[in-house]
Order: sequence, then structure tokens, then C-alpha cells
Amino acid sequence: MRVIFMGTPDFSVGTLEALIAAGHDVCLAVTQPDKPKGRGGKMQYTPVKEKALFYDIPVYQPKRVRDPECVEELRKYKADVIVVIAFGQILPKSILELTPYGCINVHASLLPKYRGAAPIQWAVIDGESVSGVTTMQMDEGLDTGDMIMKTEVPIAADETGESLHDKLAAAGAALCVKTLKALEDGTAVHEKQGESPTAYAKMLTKELGNIDWTQPAVKIERLIRGLNSWPGTYSHWNGKVMKIWRAEAHTAEEGAKYAQDTAGAEEPAQPGTVLSVGKNDFTVQTGDGVLRILEVQMPGKKRMETGAFLRGNTMEPGDVLTQE
Repeated sequence: MRVIFMGTPDFSVGTLEALIAAGHDVCLAVTQPDKPKGRGGKMQYTPVKEKALFYDIPVYQPKRVRDPECVEELRKYKADVIVVIAFGQILPKSILELTPYGCINVHASLLPKYRGAAPIQWAVIDGESVSGVTTMQMDEGLDTGDMIMKTEVPIAADETGESLHDKLAAAGAALCVKTLKALEDGTAVHEKQGESPTAYAKMLTKELGNIDWTQPAVKIERLIRGLNSWPGTYSHWNGKVMKIWRAEAHTAEEGAKYAQDTAGAEEPAQPGTVLSVGKNDFTVQTGDGVLRILEVQMPGKKRMETGAFLRGNTMEPGDVLTQE
């Protein structure tokens, strides 16, 4: 097939490469405009642009795909299909209906679950046991088009947003190739979506990572994994922002033994209180259960095992981690 590929971040790159490897003629890569990065403000190519240029594929970077000139530019390529994966802009009807096979989207969830901008991370945060990828025929709604194919990916007990991202990117690449073959062969089956059983997977913000210690330990631990590696979770200790990258949740019963170590405590420890400090970890009271902290990061430092942090910092039972 002659394909126009629309995508922007790392998640899209594997699918672009898979289409090329499968023998499709990727005639154009459409991606978001370059953005300045770092202190010097040097303009940086998107991951899709970098890969497209590597394969000598023309690149088009419209500020607004709804502009008439964008539609006319895409029309010039006379493509059979447009493949869209994490592009970053909502497509107008004029583009959705531009090619014989329309626009095929690769979405990182088992639709209709987790429609929206951050399905990968929210699946981890919400404690799902299975995620996956869905290919769909795009319509004017937000992730509401007819489903074509799905593939499931189990979520491991220690899964992070980053590790699930990589698994789903690989699964999506293979599923997209399979979907285009079915479309071309006339064997593809389109299925209408029902109502979503989950909340909209809203965009991630840095503020989302500000740990609320009144929440249960299991929920905080999932938040830590879901927001790893971006934007990360954090709390405040000793006047500094402490990022927390890895932790273990334990029940209230398991946490009772740690409470005995809390300095001079006669009343139950308040959420955010450090209950115990070991050689390689420290334990924090939450709204339900305790959290054993295993990997942290302080301002200006790299991520480190908690043991390394404790060798250079004095933390004691009774210290408090706060939201501000």
C-alpha cells in the first residue's frame, strides 16, 4: 500500500519501521513541528522526523492539520491509506476521508477502555492486569471509531509506564501491519465501540506526581510505577523535593511492626511519617498500609538506590514527607 504516516513521539517509530519492513510505500511522514530543547533552545527533530529522514522519506510538519493547505498537501501524494499513531492533533473530516482506506489509528489500549491521551500510564495507575493495542477506523470522535483488530499485553506486577510503553509500541507495530494486510485482502472486520467502562485517560501533568500520603499504599505504589519515567512522583522532605522512583506497598498489618520504630510515638503515625529507617530503605505511613521506599532522587543528583541516599543523608523515624 501507498501510506502517509502521521506520528510524532518514540511510540510511533516502531510502527513506521514495521510498515517499511513489510514492503509498504511510505510516501510521506507527517509529524509535529520541531521544538526548542535544553538551555540553549536548540530546535530538536521529533523521533518520527529523525527516522523518516534516515529512510529518505519526505517530512511535512504542519502547525495545524485543519488548515486547507495541509489537506491539499496530503492530497498530492495520492496515498491508499493514512496510518496515525500518537500524532498529537485531531484530524478533520477532510483528512479522514482523503484516501480510499481512510485513516487507521493505532491506539495503546483495549478500546473502548482508556480513550484519550495517556492510556498506557493510566492502565498501570488504575491497577489493570491487562492492556493492549487496538487498531481502528478513525472518525471525528476522540478514539471512538470502529475497531478492527486487538492484541492483549499482560501488565506485570512491577510494570512501569515506561516498560509498558515499550511493550505496546512493539505490539502496535505488528498489529498495524496485520491490519493493513486484512484491509487490502478485504478480510478486515469492523466492530462498533460501546461505552467506555473507564474514565478518559487524561493528559499527564507534573502536578499529578505530587504524592498524597493519605491515599492507600497500593494506590501510591501504582502511581509511582505509572508515572515512571515521566513525569515521575515526588514528595517534600527536609525542605527539598524528593523524587520517588520505586517502592513496595505493604498492608496495615505488615506496617504495624514498623510503627514500633517511630520515635516516641504513642498515637498512630500520621500519613507521610517515616516509620523506620533501614540500611537500604525507609518506610512511610500512608492512609492505609505503609510504603517501603527503594529508589529516590534528590535535586541535582541522579536516581539512586535508597541505601546510597541514606549513606549520604540523615533520615530518622518521625521525619515527615509532605505534599508541599
